Amino acid sequence: MTPKRLRRLMNLWPPFLFTGIRVLEVGDDWRSARVALRRRWYNLNYVGVHFGGSLFAMTDPFWMILVKECLGREYLVWDKAAEIEFVAPGRADVFASFRVDDALLDELRAGAADGAKVLRWLAVDVVTAEGEVVARVRKQLYVRRKRDEA
Repeated sequence: MTPKRLRRLMNLWPPFLFTGIRVLEVGDDWRSARVALRRRWYNLNYVGVHFGGSLFAMTDPFWMILVKECLGREYLVWDKAAEIEFVAPGRADVFASFRVDDALLDELRAGAADGAKVLRWLAVDVVTAEGEVVARVRKQLYVRRKRDEA
């Protein structure tokens, strides 16, 4: 799977396609992603702002995918827990940007070096084009080196 192919497939994936979520980019090195949720009549809640489930869905898979691809096949990476804080009503298109840096990858590799599991919280803000924070999402990743098959 290449980043470009993943982006194309995710944009056709029904949970994204039918909620107005678009993957704008996935970095060629798997270190970043940018996602948008367009404000449409079909993704608003009862009071006319972004449906909370769509705000969460737009952020859901990206930390796990990016970290898994950056660490490589010798690691297991899973989502363990998640939380979302709604900060302001979503009345416009919103965006989330993910970035994986060397310090995070080094921390995860070091923590999992002896075969131990690592639990690490990662956060992303969902913001408008003007930078207003609409929601804060945190995901807890489970990371562990795969056991050698003997």
